[in-house]
Amino acid sequence: MSSPISRIARPGPGRLKGELPVIGACVVFWALAATLLFFLVPGLDTYPRLMVFSECVGLTMVSCVLLLQRTRSVARFGPIARWLFIGLVAIPVGYFVGHQIAFLLLGEPMRMVGHQHLSLIPILFTVLVGGLGLHYYATREQLAREAAARSEAQRLAIESQLRLLRAQLEPHMLFNTLANVRSLVREDVDRAESMIDQLIVYLRSALAASQTESVSLGREFAQLRAYLDIMALRMGPRLAYRLELPAALERTEVPPMLLQPLVENAIKHGLEPKVGQGSIEVIARAMPTGIEIRVSDSGLGLPPDDDDGPSARPANTSYGLQHVRDRLCALYGSAARLSLERRDPTGVSAVVFIPT
Repeated sequence: MSSPISRIARPGPGRLKGELPVIGACVVFWALAATLLFFLVPGLDTYPRLMVFSECVGLTMVSCVLLLQRTRSVARFGPIARWLFIGLVAIPVGYFVGHQIAFLLLGEPMRMVGHQHLSLIPILFTVLVGGLGLHYYATREQLAREAAARSEAQRLAIESQLRLLRAQLEPHMLFNTLANVRSLVREDVDRAESMIDQLIVYLRSALAASQTESVSLGREFAQLRAYLDIMALRMGPRLAYRLELPAALERTEVPPMLLQPLVENAIKHGLEPKVGQGSIEVIARAMPTGIEIRVSDSGLGLPPDDDDGPSARPANTSYGLQHVRDRLCALYGSAARLSLERRDPTGVSAVVFIPT
């Protein structure tokens, strides 16, 4: 997918909204420049007239910059060459065209700047101030590119960890399931066939998820259902589960295999060590600003901690939970979160929030 600055884009409400802070900053910047010039060079012109010329020059210059940034041929240049070219075009165009616009707004006849007398002070001041403004935006763009590169590197690292997690989890689950199938073949053929069917569904879903960066929430829940069916056959009456996904959320895209570590963590640390029956619930619901998914179990719960609460528990830093947190942070930033909550009387809820 091409970058927005690598093609000529049609203006739209979202794009114009994104440019409003730039235009607002330009208005303030050139107002300060006009004020500074008024005090540095007394008698050059009246303050209101200087303000009109300064704002017209500045806004014309920033319009030229925004237009050139969206030109495909300019976007092919390297960062230094691109901003040097933009400066060589935008500053003269802003100065001369901006003056003509100012003459028009003031009701004066348009004329060539310096036609009657030439003053180098406004020209040098415009070049200096315009160059400083371009340097600021070039630096901001470079910092944004570096931040995007770091974010992409973090995302790739998280996806590599996901592949490693799959490589660790799937063979372990596969071997245990096949061992159960082998024991069931002679004792309960129907259960053995059902387990094989669910294993096929699970592996097919896991394979498809490994080849894409996102899956629908419906497919994610289908994979969880297949996994929990297998675990229910293995654990028998000790495990009951419930999945709840509103139809309106089924097509929502989420990272693949996002919820599986939470379900496995609930079984491994909550239900398997517990004596007697247990249950798992995975419930998704729409929120005003995103989607909340709760993975709740009735297992042993979190160790008691009177001081720091559940968010500081050592179990909270387990590999599976930390992996989910890292993926959420890499893909959604600080807007997404994973938290743990104690349930009454026993159990834990892992709560995932995904912004939309």
